[in-house]
Amino acid sequence: MHRRSYALTSSVENQPRSVSQTQQYEQCGWRWYLQRVARVRPRPAAWSVHGTAFHSAAEAWERSSRTLAADEVTELFHDEYTSNVNAALAEEPDTDRWMSAGRYTGGEDIERRYHLGMEQTAAYVEWSKANRPALWTEPYKQEPALELSFMVELGGVPVRGFIDQALDEGDGSVRVRDLKTGTMKSKFQLQTYSVAVRKLWGVAVTKADWYLARDGRLSRPLKVGEVSEDEIGQRFADMDAAVKRGDFPANPGFDCRFCDVSHACVFFSTKT
Repeated sequence: MHRRSYALTSSVENQPRSVSQTQQYEQCGWRWYLQRVARVRPRPAAWSVHGTAFHSAAEAWERSSRTLAADEVTELFHDEYTSNVNAALAEEPDTDRWMSAGRYTGGEDIERRYHLGMEQTAAYVEWSKANRPALWTEPYKQEPALELSFMVELGGVPVRGFIDQALDEGDGSVRVRDLKTGTMKSKFQLQTYSVAVRKLWGVAVTKADWYLARDGRLSRPLKVGEVSEDEIGQRFADMDAAVKRGDFPANPGFDCRFCDVSHACVFFSTKT
């Protein structure tokens, strides 16, 4: 593993941390540096636009108290996806430079994920209508717990995030849910969100899960009731301390093919 140390600006050093920051640092500290300190412009990816547009459409459907028609929800996906793709194309018009997965080119992936996202959005509406998950009502704002924002101290570190959904289990407890359009699932994410809900709102959280848009179903529930604040906080504390030391170890080969700043990385490796 290659190591490099750099001094940070106070804004980077003292900013709140997040699950994505922490996991990115743990996977490759140099990628963290390139993105968040050097401010290298990442290559666009259709999968990122796909996920954002799906989340926006699903949230709008739920906020409408599930009264929107399915074609209205898919139209929201269409508008968000198209707008974000066009904005990304304005910055990087060469689709061969876009990130892509599998056998698809960047241009093919843009088209493919549009149709996939339209199908997944319609499927989510039908799944939600059939299963009618009970959204938890956030007690302070008295609003449904959708894109529930939080800022909490864990391990002595300010941590922020947004929870896709929190569900009322009917027994006084809450279930945390994350909506996934891809295949990568993070237990650490759900564990952090569960600890945050318990700490900030004082309610029990014993289970968490993912809605898997690829399959149109829920995952098996993850048991999070025994996850301690100290356990989760330590990961944030370790990452925060390393960043403040200016310690950014490179981990070439870990996931370089899917790194959106690999074009600026002196350690880039095609080995995985």
